[in-house]
Amino acid sequence: MQLYLFSHKTMSFEICIVPFWGQGHLFPCIELCNRLTSRNVNITLIIPSTITTSLPSSLLQHPLIRIAQFPSPPPPPSHHDLAPDLERILANNPTRPVCAIVDIMMSSCSAPVFTKFHIPTVAFFTSAACSAAMELATWKAQPLNLEPGETRLLPGLPENMAITHSDLKRRPQHPHPPPPIGASPHYGGETRFPPPPGKGPPNHGGGFGFPPPPGKGPPKLGEPPPWLDDVRESSAVIINTCDDLERTFIKYITNHIEKPVWGVGPLLPEQYWNSTASALLDRDVRPNRRFSVTEEEVTQWLDSKPRGSVLYVSFGTEVGPTSEEMEELGGALESCEEAFIWVIQASSSIGGSKEGYFGNRGMIIRGWAPQLLILSHPSTGGFLSHCGWNSTVEGVGRGVPLLAWPIRGDQYHNAKLVMSHLKLGYMVTDDMSEKITKDDIVRGIKKLMADKEMKRNAEILSAKFQHGFPRSSLETLDDFIDHIKHSGVHC
Repeated sequence: MQLYLFSHKTMSFEICIVPFWGQGHLFPCIELCNRLTSRNVNITLIIPSTITTSLPSSLLQHPLIRIAQFPSPPPPPSHHDLAPDLERILANNPTRPVCAIVDIMMSSCSAPVFTKFHIPTVAFFTSAACSAAMELATWKAQPLNLEPGETRLLPGLPENMAITHSDLKRRPQHPHPPPPIGASPHYGGETRFPPPPGKGPPNHGGGFGFPPPPGKGPPKLGEPPPWLDDVRESSAVIINTCDDLERTFIKYITNHIEKPVWGVGPLLPEQYWNSTASALLDRDVRPNRRFSVTEEEVTQWLDSKPRGSVLYVSFGTEVGPTSEEMEELGGALESCEEAFIWVIQASSSIGGSKEGYFGNRGMIIRGWAPQLLILSHPSTGGFLSHCGWNSTVEGVGRGVPLLAWPIRGDQYHNAKLVMSHLKLGYMVTDDMSEKITKDDIVRGIKKLMADKEMKRNAEILSAKFQHGFPRSSLETLDDFIDHIKHSGVHC
């Protein structure tokens, strides 16, 4: 089995980083690499060879970053798949890393190997602190036999995050067609793998077109969150969030696991934080993306609309509503008066080849869209989103209220955070266990776009990010580096 390494000068202070390979996981890991190297930390990034083309050239050519590749295993990753390659990488490493930052989805695969090499691990949550805290608090609050209209407070968390009967009625996660296998080989994109023989079509248990590693699916009712065991094997935790958004939830996790927890995000591109007063072009951040429309066309169209009048509709690249609900969404956008930009996933069969303009009121984009540009434009006044964490913080950071339509997993917790705690949006419907209808969507859109107080709340919170990457995250990142460099972490 062949191993490829991109070498550079001898390292002195080094951290290994092991991401999970899905867009929502790889993207924050790339930005974490950038943040750490800006503090002269050497990085060995350990990834499957399949996703090397997803890395930006600036990272591949960085003098402080070494890329260690291993042949891509069949999904899902397992101890058998990863352990031999990881052992080779560590055995051939010129220096002993002070620690390994491991995506929580990869902990069970890699922890035994790092333990064998006496390298302490730090668990990395690429999603929100709220999601982990809610999973933990919900488990501790069992049994949850709520009646309709009943709520259950979660000790240690804000009252507005109480569990409701509706929260427990989430509909089953449904399959959604993925992009072609191996598609989108670029920064911010995802690489999908075929399912193992006999396993049938991909599912969303792990969120990336294949099942999750053992124990990594959403916790079952009454069972502890699967990540608890992984955290016990780690020396500390870092989370892709910040105090300004989730101080209460970071504190809750810290108190329970009794280990250091640092919020070091949101891990968005440097250009995002540096462009609050100027146009943000996605091509400058993600140069390899292929858009079906040019950024100039999108900007020109948005420039023609009044401030705060456009609804942006996007479910990201990995999940989406059912085909029936997509038809309901199309009918709702057609019947509403609001201007909109609707992004339809390239893999979706909805709308056939639908793309272009919906009269003067709508723009329809199939495939990739310049989301950072759209959310940064003053004409954008609302975001109908699945509430994936990256999309959520991109919208919140730009002061755009959200209409939440979560599909799976942590998206429900993110939606609750936005709606109940931050008060920056609404749910598309009160009962997520039922099919979403055209009337639900129309009501939600009108409510969101007409709420001036909600818009002011969003602008007030986004003002905290107008001076760039959150100061609290800069400080905690420095605390983290100081901790592992001087205090040491122990297996």
